[in-house]
Amino acid sequence: MADNDLPPRLTRLTFLGPLSEARAARIVSRLAPAAPSTVLDIGCGWGELMLRTLDAVPGASGLGIDVNAEDIARGRANAEARGLAGRVRFTEGSAGEDALQPADLVLCLGASHALSDARPPRHTAAALRALRGLVAPGGRVVFGETFWQRTPTEAELGAMWPGARADECPDLAGLVDLAVAAGFRPLWIETANGDEWEEFESGYQSDAEEWLAGHADHPSAATTRERVDRHRASWLRGYRQVLGFAYLTLVPVD
Repeated sequence: MADNDLPPRLTRLTFLGPLSEARAARIVSRLAPAAPSTVLDIGCGWGELMLRTLDAVPGASGLGIDVNAEDIARGRANAEARGLAGRVRFTEGSAGEDALQPADLVLCLGASHALSDARPPRHTAAALRALRGLVAPGGRVVFGETFWQRTPTEAELGAMWPGARADECPDLAGLVDLAVAAGFRPLWIETANGDEWEEFESGYQSDAEEWLAGHADHPSAATTRERVDRHRASWLRGYRQVLGFAYLTLVPVD
């Protein structure tokens, strides 16, 4: 079966998370004046925010690391199309496999799991400690992480991912406390809004949904349908308006 017989993957998403164009522009506008010379993107996906930062800071170089080969290829193609290929390197693999050098700007957006094997919620604190060692003095970290907007009910937990627990995520105040305990001061605290979540969740599914509408008899239709139906139910019946996503811009304490 040819790959082009299967549903495309995430082509309707600009960012691999609940992040709007407007918020991304604001984040870059706050980061660029510090003129970071090196940018490290851990669990980068296709590294969209890193590429936009490099575009805003002439001369800066970037390194993006992710385990997904398709996303890495997309990042390389995007960098080439924007004339940034000479200033950025995308590496397929785990962040723990490279002896990473501290960078002036470290991005870790929804990828705390790439920095720690600890079981939630301990992985968040462990990831923040690892990030503290990866940011150069006077640098910045942008940490994107989930938190509970409110305590989920048992029914909501049951509809989420397998084994979801109420102690899996902190609330927003607890998340910021973990960053402070890891050796940071929170320069900026912001959270994804409902529109950003809906844009992300719909975009995450829409390629497969459209493919299913036109390929009902395809050999892969049943497994694809089960996957997207399960994900949609997890969102709509489980974590919608319960799970939040924070973007913390952090500065290391000397």
